[in-house]
Parts: sequence; C-alpha cells; structure tokens
Amino acid sequence: MSQIEYTSVTRVAGPLLFLEGVKDAGYNDLVEITLPNGDTRNGQVLDTSAGLAVVQIFGTTTGLDLPNTRVKFKGETVKLPVSDAMLGRIFNGLGVPRDGGPRIVSSERPDISGGAINPYSRAEPSEFIQSGISSIDLMNTLVRGQKLPIFSGAGLPHNDLVAQIARQAKVLGKEESFAVVFGAMGMTSEEANFFIRDFENTGALERAVLFLNLADEPSMERLITPRMALTTAEYLAFSQDMHVLVILSDMTNYCESLREVSSAREEVPGRRGYPGYMYTDLSSLYERAGRIKGKKGSITQIPILSMPGDDITHPIADLTGYITEGQVVMSRDLHRRGVYPPIDVLPSLSRLMNQGIGKGRTREDHRGVADQLYAAYAQGKDLRSLSAIVGEAALTETDRVYLRLADKFEKEFVTQGKYEDRTIDDDLRIGWGILSALPEGDLKRVKKEFIDRYYKAPSAAKTP
Repeated sequence: MSQIEYTSVTRVAGPLLFLEGVKDAGYNDLVEITLPNGDTRNGQVLDTSAGLAVVQIFGTTTGLDLPNTRVKFKGETVKLPVSDAMLGRIFNGLGVPRDGGPRIVSSERPDISGGAINPYSRAEPSEFIQSGISSIDLMNTLVRGQKLPIFSGAGLPHNDLVAQIARQAKVLGKEESFAVVFGAMGMTSEEANFFIRDFENTGALERAVLFLNLADEPSMERLITPRMALTTAEYLAFSQDMHVLVILSDMTNYCESLREVSSAREEVPGRRGYPGYMYTDLSSLYERAGRIKGKKGSITQIPILSMPGDDITHPIADLTGYITEGQVVMSRDLHRRGVYPPIDVLPSLSRLMNQGIGKGRTREDHRGVADQLYAAYAQGKDLRSLSAIVGEAALTETDRVYLRLADKFEKEFVTQGKYEDRTIDDDLRIGWGILSALPEGDLKRVKKEFIDRYYKAPSAAKTP
C-alpha cells in the first residue's frame, strides 16, 4: 500500500480531498500529499468506501492541481514518538519541534487516537490537589484523576488562571514526579508567548511539554493537537509513573474545526451547525483522564472553553458539562469589578469534591464551611438584586449582614493575587473569618463541634 501513489483526486472541498479508485485505504490512515511543485503535506483518511476515500489535509489546499497532485497512503495511523526527553520541549500542533531542538527519536510510537480507560480498570479519585486558588480548593475541590473544565468567555483571564494553577498545583504531603502537558489550539502568538515566558520564568518549563497550534496555522491541526498532548500525558503517567496535569485550550477552537470538517463533508448538521457526533468526539478526549489500578501515575485534565456570547447552554459548554465532572465558571461581572480570579462559585461545581476532602485529606470542617459560605453568598447576592430595586434602607438588619457578607466574600475570599499561593488552611481561616459576621444560630450547615472550635476564634478574624 505504501508503494502506491494515486493521482485520482477528483474534488477539493475546504480541507478535504476526494479520491477515486483507492484500494485498501484504512480509516485514520496517514497520507502524504505531493504537490506539483514538489512540496509535501500530510493528511489523514476520514472516510473510505467502495474505492472512494476522503482525506483531511493538515494544511492549506493552496497550490493543489487535481490532475498533478499525488497521494500516497502509508498504511499506518498517526503515531507520536514519546520519551521523557520531551519534558522541557515545545512542539507545534503536529508534534514537530518548535523550539529549535532535535526531533524526538524513540522506539515507542503509540497511536495518538489512544482510548478511554476501561471503567473496570479505573481507580477511584481520592487525593486532593491544592491549586492555591481559594475558590477552587475550598468551594470546588480538584481531585487527582478528575476532568474539571473552566468555562470562560472572550477577554476573561482564563490564561492567567491556568498558568497559576500549573505553577502551584501540588498534592499535600507527597513528593512525587509531576508534569504539565499543555495543548493549545488556535492560540494567538501573544498568548503563546505569555505561556512560554511564564513557564520559563517560573522554572515550570523543566517539567512541562507544550504543543502549540497558533491561530495563523491550519485549523485542521487543531483536531490533532489535543490527541498529541494526551498521548504524551499517557506515556508520562502510565509508563514513567508521573502525575500529569493536562491543560487544553481552547476547546471552542477545536469544536469550530470539527464543524468545518463536517461542513466540508456535507454532513447533516446538529445543534448550531455542529456535527451530531460532537459529544462522542469530545468524550474520546475527556475520557482519557483518570487513574488506572496498579499504576502509580495519573492524568488530571483541565480543558478551557470560551463560551460564545457567555452562553453556558451553548452546545460546546453543554456537552462538556455532561462528560466531565463539574465545571469552574468565570464571571464577566466579577471581572468588570476588578475581581481576580473572577470565579463565580454559585454555578461552579466539582462532582468529585467529597472524595478528596475531609479528615486526613484537607480538614474535617471543610464540607460544612464550604456549604455555609455557598448558602450565605447566594442569599447575599439575592439581597443585592433586591436592594437595587427597593433600596438598602428597606432591608432588615439581618438582610444587611448578608449583603455585606457577599461583598466581603468577593473581596477577601475570591480575590487574590496572580502569584498568591494559598494553602487550604488559609482558605478555611478566611472562610471562618467571613462566617464570623453571622449569628451562631444561622450556621446551620456546620457541625456544632466545629463551631465551638473555630467560630470567632482569634485567628478566624484575621485574613492574610
């Protein structure tokens, strides 16, 4: 198969080539396209049936001349050479070095398609990851092996937040091999340079692998980039026993490329023009996170997606929420008021939170404090809306206490510096300091023994 070249390209539609008379082409097979001027480009078989083949080209179709374009089917799927020498390196979206260093040479070349972890083989996530971000650690706890996306919007500082998590993330009381794999899809040069500088200046690049597909590069690469990143993460986690944090940004750009391919294939569109199989496609990425019984390593995944129009019901956010174990939602209103990180804890959720908190993991009062803060902040926000209509003077004294608590929660708990690394004890101390403004009888979600121990204690009233 690899010795046969075809010159039977009959049509070009966007990033797709259509060929006739092709024998034995396999789904996802790698393809080499030679242009009339001698330039070569790579591609992948998207569909094949009865001698017809649809090839997705990684790059532009500029310069293609149908009769004189040669297509060679290599008879193998896309594979990535993996090695621990990848740590500290920067690659493009197709795994080609971008940092001027040599290509990775390795006998291990796994298929980038990978596969979801068998549910029977999955180990239950149970270890608290301290990100240093109060809104995440106390209110929406991240657990090792979890997939917890960040729902953001255009112009919101999700890049700053993710860079901070990558710098600060750790498992308490353990010295273990840790790595960050970063996959960027459709990122601007400015954003890419920000991450490279941040990783270099903080020394995090030594334990990181970066795959960068820039905005001016072929959109088809964006379908390959996250699979390159996850294949690298699987090697580091399950062959090198490392604990890997995978950051994928921006999944919206990935889904736009998926829609572009679907449109070129003239498939029947689903919601808002996205293909009906987008749920399955996203699952093939998200379900590669987790832990495996008998393996020391783990993969924790933080996908980032920019919600078009800040619409949390948009298909990309909607489907991602179904597949993953919660979400961290960034608020444009908090951002406008100068709050960083602008995380809105009310719509945010970590479904695995209870498995990573409590005595022996964080602290025994963690769950109660989080629940009480959540309830009090929700009540304060409701009263904020009410006071905008009837005026604060029309509220009762108790109502005004909750109104002030909501402001204090945002200013002292949610707000923190971009290089401020808080411990879970810091978070709980600040939380108790905020709750000390409430009458003891209102603390209905915290056990009496914890109220006796922490409520209005001298240290509780202090904030860093």
